[in-house]
Amino acid sequence: MTGPLILREVRRALSAAAWLPVAFFLLVVAILPFAVGPDPRLLARIAGGALWIAALTAALLPIERLIEPDRADGVLDQLMLAGLTDELTAAAKIAGHWLTFGPLLLLASFPAAALLGMDASSLGRGLASLAIGTPALAALAVAVASLTAGLRGSAALGGLLLLPLAVPLLIFGAGAAAGESGAIALEAATALFITAGAPFAGGAALKSLRS
Repeated sequence: MTGPLILREVRRALSAAAWLPVAFFLLVVAILPFAVGPDPRLLARIAGGALWIAALTAALLPIERLIEPDRADGVLDQLMLAGLTDELTAAAKIAGHWLTFGPLLLLASFPAAALLGMDASSLGRGLASLAIGTPALAALAVAVASLTAGLRGSAALGGLLLLPLAVPLLIFGAGAAAGESGAIALEAATALFITAGAPFAGGAALKSLRS
């Protein structure tokens, strides 16, 4: 049951606007030189953090479409009646969301790295940190979408909730992209904690939607 749900999430995202977070990611990176100046050495020094800020802000865009349409259409109730627990529903939605978010963001990192003047080793570190961190960003987005579904202004509220929750991931992810010693291990531990815990938080939020 979870496999078809993951495929449904992927198809739905691809038929909607899966490209929008990637376009936003590239746009944030592209306008950065206008804010900090075109100095190549400065851009290369802050490139890792810039990639992560762009990825974090891009993760905010899909929040409104992750849970709310299924709540409004009664799909969540149908999944429960079909025997799928709320935690498994949340886990499947996380997997489906990441498949249309993480890999595209990794591909977009190549032109982003060119815009920021990153060399091959810096790009490798940036890709590794995003590969580790994007599942956690997807997990946070689904958990926050579950918490805010059905509320007025859920998109803005979701952003207000996700950003502070993602701060530890941002710190360690940007540190890993910059090559700081031990940062990638801390990022991996943080990402694992978030990714493992998000289905339970999301499942509890889905239960509360029916009460």
